[in-house]
Amino acid sequence: MKRSRGSAAAMVVLVGLVMILAALGCQSDKKKGITLGFSQIGAESEWRTANTKSIEEAAKAAGIELKFSDAQQKQENQIKAIRSFIAQKVDVIAFSPVVETGWEPVLREAKAAKIPVILTDRAVDTQDDSLWVTLIGSDFVEEGRRAGRWLVEKMKGHEGPVNIVELQGTVGSAPAIDRKKGFEEILKDKPNFKIIRSQTGDFTRAKGKEVMEAFLKAEGKNINVLYAHNDDMAIGAIQAIEEAGLQPAKDIVIVSIDAVKGAFEAMKAGKLNVTVECSPLLGPQLMTAVKDLMAGKALPKRIVTEEGVFPMETAAQELPKRKY
Repeated sequence: MKRSRGSAAAMVVLVGLVMILAALGCQSDKKKGITLGFSQIGAESEWRTANTKSIEEAAKAAGIELKFSDAQQKQENQIKAIRSFIAQKVDVIAFSPVVETGWEPVLREAKAAKIPVILTDRAVDTQDDSLWVTLIGSDFVEEGRRAGRWLVEKMKGHEGPVNIVELQGTVGSAPAIDRKKGFEEILKDKPNFKIIRSQTGDFTRAKGKEVMEAFLKAEGKNINVLYAHNDDMAIGAIQAIEEAGLQPAKDIVIVSIDAVKGAFEAMKAGKLNVTVECSPLLGPQLMTAVKDLMAGKALPKRIVTEEGVFPMETAAQELPKRKY
């Protein structure tokens, strides 16, 4: 009888322990969410600021813990941030690379730690493509082609040479390389279209103005077209053109890329001819990809965003709709 009572008491204790452990397990499951480490290039433009905001808001909406790092446009800062994310054992690492090359060692470290890497907005140049899972963002080469096609159509009735000055993005960055490539691809069999000056404006408004001032001093009224790799540089260049006593979008045709609000305001004011869209609102796509990865789903190697081309004539109608 005593043995029976002892067994019953032990059973009660055992059941109680099982229930406590189960409860603790449930609490642990509830606490364990997804942690995403994200390294941003910086805040060099309206586009980048909107991109950061989209990622922060989407992470919050998705219930994903976001560890955010601003690289201030320096690759070494991004590499440090990625190593920090590895040390913190985040679930997924995502980043927008400042430049294309130089990532292989740190990406190998992430792979060794079994932390998947997602690229956003920009590509990397690595020999081993298994070091990253997917690239989410725009087709920069196609953006360059769209800019070139629009320009060729625009200048159809122009007699004589079409002299183009080009404001390139950050040297070595994917958008700078690809937007130049796509644009030149369209113009290669059109000998009257000539890029007479090309220099980096580092994707910033201030540098865009500074370089355009130098172009104007060197070439003066010989310039027919400005092709800017982003709107911020184009807006800076517009200031330089006006200060030189010329009319932007009339004396010099201006083609740029991004389609930020500032570009639509410039078009509405008659100072910019066209902007090719490159959407920064990648946050929701990124969070979906992170959740799919954590659920064990396979992702395509390339996730391309859908975008359009907006000439000056559409600015007044489109401006109120712009979210960035």
